[in-house]
Amino acid sequence: MRAIKVKNEDDVAVAMEPLAAGEVIHVHGADVVLTDAIPAGHKFAVTPVAAGQPVLRYGFPIGTARSDIAPGMHVHTHNVATALATNGSYRYDPAPPAPVQAPSTATFRGYVRADGSVGTRNEIWIIPSVGCVGRTAERLAARTNEGLPAGVDAVVAFPHPFGCSQLGDDLAGTTRILSALASHPNAGGVLLVGLGCESNQLTGMLDLIPAERRERVRVIGAQASADEMAEGQAAIAELVALAAQDVRTEVPLSRLTLGVKCGGSDGLSGLTANPVIGRIADRVGDAGGRVILTEIPEIFGAEQMLMDRCTSRDTFDALVDLVNDFKAYFVRNGEPVSENPSPGNIRGGITTLEEKSLGAVQKGGHVPVTDVLPYAGRARRAGLTLLEAPGNDAVSTTALAAAGATLTLFSTGRGTPLGSPVPIVKIASNAALAAAKPGWIDFDAGAVLDDGLDVAADRLLDRIVAIASGEPTRNERNEERGLAIWKRGVTL
Repeated sequence: MRAIKVKNEDDVAVAMEPLAAGEVIHVHGADVVLTDAIPAGHKFAVTPVAAGQPVLRYGFPIGTARSDIAPGMHVHTHNVATALATNGSYRYDPAPPAPVQAPSTATFRGYVRADGSVGTRNEIWIIPSVGCVGRTAERLAARTNEGLPAGVDAVVAFPHPFGCSQLGDDLAGTTRILSALASHPNAGGVLLVGLGCESNQLTGMLDLIPAERRERVRVIGAQASADEMAEGQAAIAELVALAAQDVRTEVPLSRLTLGVKCGGSDGLSGLTANPVIGRIADRVGDAGGRVILTEIPEIFGAEQMLMDRCTSRDTFDALVDLVNDFKAYFVRNGEPVSENPSPGNIRGGITTLEEKSLGAVQKGGHVPVTDVLPYAGRARRAGLTLLEAPGNDAVSTTALAAAGATLTLFSTGRGTPLGSPVPIVKIASNAALAAAKPGWIDFDAGAVLDDGLDVAADRLLDRIVAIASGEPTRNERNEERGLAIWKRGVTL
């Protein structure tokens, strides 16, 4: 198979390999003579499209033709323009729910916490309240991460540059995101490290941590301590002793909270990696688990598909507000809502944000949309949750973790070593990337083209169960861990 057309009505097909001008390519029962060379992952026309008319892929418009496009021509940014508008007009017209499959019998061995949540790791997290003590947190982790007892996976510090010189909602967002992480089930213990004079006071963070999680939280203030390193090491030793008593327990797939994310997408992401993630989302959702989708700017152009799956009018209204508020955020800052895809996306064959979004939303499978959360909100319902956060990989993976994702599936066509507070399963959209970057990639979704989605999803689910039960991901092996906070306000 040298090229794929997703839907019968599509105007374009995607090249699976580099194709030369003059070649005759057989696509869905028709022969197309290429007038241009087509890089792998890029599109060529299979039907004529007149200037000003929509160009269809996935059965939906991905933009409008800038000029007449003839069959065999390369279809990309030079002849297709975005049609995104600043303000969307949306309809409440719920689609019939997708058939629920027999719930998966898959189980994993997780850590059941006092609040009923289930972690996939048992780590000690060191979270600074402010950037001034970020390096202090790293030094504490380095001194205490050796010789850990069995069952305690690691001591990890999560430095960041914020927590002071912030105001209002911007400061509140930092407080909420750090407090949510301090409540995370993957943390068997948490040390909060403060400076003392910062805007993000430790007392405010503690107020947002549920009481049942606070027994595993310790606090030190560097300015008030005679020796913050000695005090911090003693607190970590206490937390390690508590975490060492925790044991993995067999739990059903319904106890998994799954984050789904894409980064460095290419023209194949919407054909391989994102659809196979969608199949996993369906299995978790059908089992009664939680799936969290974010990157709100990367649903622009495909948002109505998600709105049609909202389980209530209130959820629909909340999603409309979320999308329109995010568009207004762009406008307030003088930026077009279509300022995406990235240069890497474009080189990989993605032409417009609509095209990127239509591929990206496939990560949510057919799971009903049951909730919409603000930034730093925490998942609370089974089904698919839409979470406010930008497309930036570091910021959005952190937001997913703070919302309660205990494991994140991350599709990529270009590759990235990025890590987050929770394990990230990197899923390559193409076999070439998986072969070129085996130290980054956990799963090759390029096999979807040969084996089909169901077979690939079965294999991926096996990997997810193993990883949720303790097998380290590539980013964990590489010690690629970190967090990033969405900075939106004034810096003093």
